[in-house]
Amino acid sequence: MKLNGNTVLITGGATGIGLALAESFLKQENEVIICGRREKRLIEAQKNHPNLHIKECDVSTEEGRKSLFKWVTDNFKNINILINNAGIQRAIDFTEGIKSLEGENEITINLEALIYLSALFIPILESKEESAIINISSGLAITPLAVFPVYCATKAGVHTFTQCLRYQLSKTSIKIFEVLPPIVDTELNMEYRDKRGTGNRGIKSAKCAAAIIKGLANDEFEILNPTLENLKTATRSDLDKLFESMNGHW
Repeated sequence: MKLNGNTVLITGGATGIGLALAESFLKQENEVIICGRREKRLIEAQKNHPNLHIKECDVSTEEGRKSLFKWVTDNFKNINILINNAGIQRAIDFTEGIKSLEGENEITINLEALIYLSALFIPILESKEESAIINISSGLAITPLAVFPVYCATKAGVHTFTQCLRYQLSKTSIKIFEVLPPIVDTELNMEYRDKRGTGNRGIKSAKCAAAIIKGLANDEFEILNPTLENLKTATRSDLDKLFESMNGHW
């Protein structure tokens, strides 16, 4: 994939992996747009990177997605890369019943937004000589943690959707990438991490972004968490054993 001269839209781009990717693409002389729900964080990002374009919006809503699409296509005619990065993670205990689902909806933010934004932008991206959709999934799409049941389900959905999209668009100019990061030191579910006193904060966002950029440059359509490499040849029994070992504390 060509890494310079692009116009890139990154959802959830004000912090974490999204911001690290924005910084990486700016260094490669691309035009970069980030969007998110927190105006303050967007403004902070732009202050640090004056060439960055920002847009406050909520991609979990139909109105937010359509508004973003119109604004981007009206102002950035050369848009050719969409990075679906926006996401949240919640610890949910279903022994509490329906009460456990009160609060932000992981399905609309992590999965629905990604699907609908892809559908909105595909006709635009298809008209470009070179274009790409990059979906930020998770290693938990393959090996889930029971404490994050809906999050893991949405990322498994992202994984499956990305595979199908790659197949459907194989005859077009759009390259379809999936990134399955390991634990990354971001604000994702920081409240839960602090509550549990989690010692392993994961790799730095910049290191994660560097691995993603390298994978994109080499047209690695599944940019894997290194610990998942062995799962390419894993049996169902292997996966079941890994699941039990990861969730033994539950």
